[in-house]
Amino acid sequence: MRDFDREHILHPYAPSIPNADMHLVKSASGVYLELENGTKVIDGMSSWWSVIHGYNVPELNAAAVEQLGKMSHVMFGGLTHEPAIKLAQTLLGITDKNLEHIFFSDSGSVSVEVALKMAYQYWNSQGNKQKSKILAFSKGYHGDTFGAMSVCDPVTGMHTAFDKVLHKNIFAEAPMCSFKAEWDEKYIQDFKTKLEQNHTQIAAVILEPIVQGAGGMRLYSPHFLKRVRELCTEYNILLILDEIATGFGRTGKLFAYEYAEVSPDILCVGKALTGGYMSLAATLVSKKVMQGVETNGNVLMHGPTFMANPLACAVANASLELLLQSPWKRRVESIQTQLNTELTKCEELDIVKEVRVLGAIGVVELKEDVDLAWMTAAFIKRGVWLRPFLKLVYIMPPFVISKEELHTLCSAIYDVVAAYEKR
Repeated sequence: MRDFDREHILHPYAPSIPNADMHLVKSASGVYLELENGTKVIDGMSSWWSVIHGYNVPELNAAAVEQLGKMSHVMFGGLTHEPAIKLAQTLLGITDKNLEHIFFSDSGSVSVEVALKMAYQYWNSQGNKQKSKILAFSKGYHGDTFGAMSVCDPVTGMHTAFDKVLHKNIFAEAPMCSFKAEWDEKYIQDFKTKLEQNHTQIAAVILEPIVQGAGGMRLYSPHFLKRVRELCTEYNILLILDEIATGFGRTGKLFAYEYAEVSPDILCVGKALTGGYMSLAATLVSKKVMQGVETNGNVLMHGPTFMANPLACAVANASLELLLQSPWKRRVESIQTQLNTELTKCEELDIVKEVRVLGAIGVVELKEDVDLAWMTAAFIKRGVWLRPFLKLVYIMPPFVISKEELHTLCSAIYDVVAAYEKR
């Protein structure tokens, strides 16, 4: 099977003939992946940040089986169903009160596409065709579809490969203030200048609140986000917050924007929405924006085949119930405390530039790029699964991880980084 995979199956950001071996997973339970040879490794990635409850969760399994006995899918055009209605009620109940409408889609990237369409249509429906740009941030990441790519970092976000066909947007400097930095208005100056100079063309601002994820795992001050919201209000610009990676407790708040006590006009969620069981995302939007979109009899122009898939919605309902009824906040605080204690040791190593932690996110930034194949093999030998990128070795473990399992992860990071330094 691995030979067939190697010759025929494409994997994320990898050549068609991989330059490193794939590891075949035959089962998963709790925080462990079991590989084909019987080796068990602790998953420190939560399968790209989505498996917050761990694997093979009885409550989620039961929800999927129960829904399969009713219907796995039905079109959402002209029809509706209880799992979608219940999920919408829950999501609108736990997010900002300004958000009153919800659009379900297949993935995080598509939820961003929908958000961008909402922003463009909001202005276009009212006859303002000038507002056709999005103000985004360097080091940001919002997905791999074309609209989402157009608001990702212009250097690392694949713009070069698709330069001739990508929509041209406006970019401000990435937030340069650390999470606990004393506020200085200089941090917001570039964004403020871009807004002042281009506000007549800007339909919306988009950013990841508090944590810039795949663009570099960068943490920034809540005050920066607060000032972004204030300036968007001042210039009558819509604010899109991308909580696909940060939502559902990952940062220590249920949603990261809560650190800044701001209210978005549009909110994107995904990843952990179903506890990592299947792909589902949502775009939440204010009544003001939807009324603007629908001016002059218009409707939002999007409608995926698997929109509000009942099976995914049922599992998402079970996942959110499990999360909200669990001591998730205490668990995340405990993870943060342990990461701060154990990962800080990595700063003793000359190769390490910085260690940063927020909630159930731990980042060790090196002074040079990692050798992915070397590090992956070294981590597996130590019984853990991590997927470093750029200069970053990081973990975002399931919330249910034990102190002993987290210690194994942190120790492996120190040992592997130390060995990498001595190569």
